[in-house]
Amino acid sequence: MIGFSGAIALGIASPGYGAERIFVAYNILERSISVRALEDYAKTGVMDEDLAVYAQYAPQKVLQDLRSALVAKANLSSVTLAQFLYSPQGDAALKRLGQVIQPESRLSGSKAIRAALILAAAEPDGLTLLNFLRKFPTRGIRIDVERSLQVVGELNRLISQSQKATEAVTQQALAESVSDPPIASELSLDLRQPGTYKFEKQTITLNDPNRTTVFALPGVLGNQPATGETTPTEIAPIARSGADLLKGRIYPVDLYLPDPSRTTAPNSVPVIVISHGLASDRTSFAYLAQHLASHGFAVLVPEHPGSNRSQIQALLTGAASEIAEPTEFVNRPLDVTYLLNYLERQAPTNPAYQALNLKQVGIIGQSFGGYTALALAGAPINFKELDRTCRNLENTFNVSLLLQCRAQQLEVSTPVQTEFRDPRIAVAIALNPITSAILGQDSISKITIPTLILAGNADTVAPALFEQIQPFTWLTTTDKYLVQLIPGTHFSVIGEGEMGSDAVDLPPEVIGPNPEIARRYTKAISLAFFQTYIANQSAYRPYLSDIYVRSLTETLIPIDLVRSLPVSNLNINGQVESSQ
Repeated sequence: MIGFSGAIALGIASPGYGAERIFVAYNILERSISVRALEDYAKTGVMDEDLAVYAQYAPQKVLQDLRSALVAKANLSSVTLAQFLYSPQGDAALKRLGQVIQPESRLSGSKAIRAALILAAAEPDGLTLLNFLRKFPTRGIRIDVERSLQVVGELNRLISQSQKATEAVTQQALAESVSDPPIASELSLDLRQPGTYKFEKQTITLNDPNRTTVFALPGVLGNQPATGETTPTEIAPIARSGADLLKGRIYPVDLYLPDPSRTTAPNSVPVIVISHGLASDRTSFAYLAQHLASHGFAVLVPEHPGSNRSQIQALLTGAASEIAEPTEFVNRPLDVTYLLNYLERQAPTNPAYQALNLKQVGIIGQSFGGYTALALAGAPINFKELDRTCRNLENTFNVSLLLQCRAQQLEVSTPVQTEFRDPRIAVAIALNPITSAILGQDSISKITIPTLILAGNADTVAPALFEQIQPFTWLTTTDKYLVQLIPGTHFSVIGEGEMGSDAVDLPPEVIGPNPEIARRYTKAISLAFFQTYIANQSAYRPYLSDIYVRSLTETLIPIDLVRSLPVSNLNINGQVESSQ
């Protein structure tokens, strides 16, 4: 990785430069505007002749927004920004942007954009659009309007197609609700409410000696065996060097166990595993773990050390080179399998574990955790689909592909495990999962257990159409469900205040409106699903219906549930699919 010092050097190499004019080009036509005109407008609100030519075509509101945007500050340090921009994911994003914003040479502007962003962030008043222009390493910046319009056109087609998919799910839900039997009033329950079981939380630390890790628990030796004692220590990143590699994959697990006084019969307590998403941690779904535990489930929540909050902190401080190592696509499902193996080994001598039914386990995961859940459910890594989908990432609107396509690196290394089906996993829920390239149709069609997929139609990280709705149609299992939140985002179901205050501070606009509503839905739907298929309580099956979820619907976030969706209803054409 070139690093921050290299980016600074790139800017210093041309100390007299800084953009003086912005050239707006369309085909053979070109007009320009001076950066000084924008600076004066931002400072005084007065337009010179240069800017007035363009202003006559813009509404007053747009001009006001422009003035604010020129000086709006992004709260990112230069070091933090540099670490991300030199990661594979940051580089892919820069290449896409470089098709539209170019230096005088008309070549890709990705390197110039990166230098300008980093240098601008190092300014006393921080990263602003004006500082970006001042630090651009050529005197002219070209905006390719023709390419911009192509990008906008592709985006509009994608938005239109996504809206049609959302409507198709809603119409299917309405059609299915006609035949849904009503739940008798005397049997009706509000599954959003906590149960009556008391439970206790334990934290254990596991060490799988057959895997290597570049993370350590402070004050804990790499070869320390797992124990049942509470260990509140967080996983923290360490420097990436050969000397720092530890023998063993070390990670903590939170266990939410029902009060043993309530039940002591062997194999009597149903078990659920929760797998968190990228840049999150094992506390992100504490609200869901507590809810399920209050209804009599034992809930196991492992932390995945190579793709958690600490990994993002490591990236932003320079201790890591990317958001998640490709090996995380292997290590995450193996974390769950090793956890279940460990509990089975401990059960004969530990009464708390002896009561657990580890032969029929449910799993729920979000985003990267959604992939983890589906991999353990029987969908193997699909290198053929990765090779097909990842050929032209510079033109994708699907941000999740920047992560999924890193798995291609596994194919060129030593032989790697690609199948993770664990026969103990009996049902799976995937919340906003990433699926289209890492799994694809061939892999998802191999899942034979009951599966529920949740999508948010406003998900800009893992677009619902490509990552959840279309993959739902690939499922061949008899018991399958698709839940749609409108407007749900990629972060709607993640626990409040758990998104890594030290690493990623997401603005409310990104998290989306009223996430507490989405979390209430998640509690109810998960409980109905696991009661039906893990606790074998058939009385809960009617709750897995659109007629029930509509009874929960809160106005600000409507919800749909379908059990089938004809692929013809989606009307996906090649043009839109290629722009995912």
